[in-house]
Amino acid sequence: MWVMRTMSWEANMGIDLFAFDWLGVPFMQRALVIGILLASLGGYFGSFVVQRKMSFLGAGLAHAAFGGIAAGLLTGVEPLWIALPFTVLVAAGIHWIRQATDLADDTAIGIFFSLSVALGVLFLSLRTGSTMDAASYLFGSILAVSPADLWLVCGLALLSLLTLPRLWGRWAYATFDDESARAQGLHTGRDSLLLTVFVALVIVVSIKMVGILLVSAWLVIPPAAARLRSRRFSTMMLSAIVLSVVATMAGLHASWVFNIPSGAAIVLSQIVAFLLYFGIRRP
Repeated sequence: MWVMRTMSWEANMGIDLFAFDWLGVPFMQRALVIGILLASLGGYFGSFVVQRKMSFLGAGLAHAAFGGIAAGLLTGVEPLWIALPFTVLVAAGIHWIRQATDLADDTAIGIFFSLSVALGVLFLSLRTGSTMDAASYLFGSILAVSPADLWLVCGLALLSLLTLPRLWGRWAYATFDDESARAQGLHTGRDSLLLTVFVALVIVVSIKMVGILLVSAWLVIPPAAARLRSRRFSTMMLSAIVLSVVATMAGLHASWVFNIPSGAAIVLSQIVAFLLYFGIRRP
């Protein structure tokens, strides 16, 4: 069950698509607040990911989170609290491999991608009982979002906001000209590690709503669409945030109306926006 009601397709077809009665439901209100905050974070950090051509990083970290979540389900610990440090360690490992060897980025990501998935499958195979809770992490579920998640997302949003004065300019500079940034004395390696860690944190806390299978697409699509219409990086980022927020609200509405997984509804809303942006892209 994706939302707290059951409804046949025939019944869905008869409801008012423009009725926002779900705004009066407490768990949907919580999902909306979390969704808006996560969408803003996704548009912000996803812009760096897209501009740096690191889209595969999102998929790698999402599957790294799968290993941590499976470990949490196996041990009976809240999966998110295992997935957070696990994914951050994987992010640090990917960064270290990239810095210490001449291997390509996608190779380093692929190594940890495979390791995390293998561990996740192993942990789930050792676990006894229902796999329904694991499915909610794979596909995303509004019901999985708890009040504790709201505080966690608020904390991450505040921490990310604190990066704006000092780190945004450094990240943006290195994104477009890493060699010049290093020549100016910036510690681009350390800054890149911090950016990768923040991306990992955003991915992990977004999994409950979007799902492991779709969270990398959720991170990449809005900035990709915004890039089609933007000439400046700051404009691209602001557009990505707005697009991500609007798509998230539309996806949550569709999830309630049609009783479908929230992750699929949100990502499909993003795809629609991308197609619209593609159709009217700048010359």
